[in-house]
Amino acid sequence: MFQKTEIFKKRYDELSKMLYDPSVASDNARYTEIMKELHSIEPIVEKIKEYNLAKETIEDSLSILSDSEADEELKVIAQEELDEAKRSIPEIENELRILLLPKDPNDDKNVIVEIRAGAGGEEAALFCAVLFRMYTMYAESAGYKPDVINISETGLGGIKEVSFMLEGFGAYSKLKYESGVHRVQRVPETESGGRIHTSTVTVAVLPEAEDVEVDINPSDLKIDTFRSSGAGGQHINKTSSAIRITHLPTGMVVECQDERSQYKNKDKAMKVLKSRLLSEKQQEQAGAIAADRKSQVGTGDRSERIRTYNYRENRVTDHRIGLTLYQLDQIVNGTLDVLIDPLIAADRAEKLKESMDS
Repeated sequence: MFQKTEIFKKRYDELSKMLYDPSVASDNARYTEIMKELHSIEPIVEKIKEYNLAKETIEDSLSILSDSEADEELKVIAQEELDEAKRSIPEIENELRILLLPKDPNDDKNVIVEIRAGAGGEEAALFCAVLFRMYTMYAESAGYKPDVINISETGLGGIKEVSFMLEGFGAYSKLKYESGVHRVQRVPETESGGRIHTSTVTVAVLPEAEDVEVDINPSDLKIDTFRSSGAGGQHINKTSSAIRITHLPTGMVVECQDERSQYKNKDKAMKVLKSRLLSEKQQEQAGAIAADRKSQVGTGDRSERIRTYNYRENRVTDHRIGLTLYQLDQIVNGTLDVLIDPLIAADRAEKLKESMDS
């Protein structure tokens, strides 16, 4: 393990020097690429420094304790530092093992989130709107920029479906665990008898595809323009700015009508199409590699029921890791880290166990 850490330290030093190269500073794409790599390995380098410091503390403390001429008060301090350093070593080693696990290549990417009302009619559409608000509030607190691609609203304030992008470094690493079926149990506003209804909403989280990852033949696309519909301003139903792209080989259809500009709508729709095609490709590859094994923490199966939101009990339960929190009111207002962090920890623990068993 520690042979690997030296490789990362050497690479970190190389990248740090590159940033002072005038040719790199003048090339925005190259500079961004280097900064991303630096950002990804920096936690490993910092943990290596922490480990080395603990080792040095142990050596220095032992040296003082073995010195017959050393002051007794100094020896007491040295013994305390020795004990603390020895306790920290196993924890640092475990944290390093986790940091050295193979990284999801999509983790640093922007994400495209698609939310669709499922079973439950208008109540499902209303909860779809709740989840959309929850994710956008979380994005703002996390420093991600939300950008709506397409939205289909109902007359009662619900949402049939919405797709939007969250732009920001590491967005996928946080949101990828949200894919699946979200179930809500609550008394609808339209229910006079106080009877609890159960409805479902499906969420898909896709890493934004880069052009080099997905090659689309223009002849495989059918592109239609139409007039936008729904709330959105005076341009609605007056200009054919909305775009519908059909990928003929797969039958996949993407619409975008959020922008006034036809060009911008087409650009957004292409991003969604590429991301969907990339997601399907990656899921096929993952299935071929690990058809006989399913990870404890799902991150992509849209048919998997992952979470229940119970309003009467102010409870949220994540079924993948058996986590129950009585903080629904805070969670739907964007406090998602209380769910996301345990999911990340569980996923890492599972991968660490697999790496040590193999």
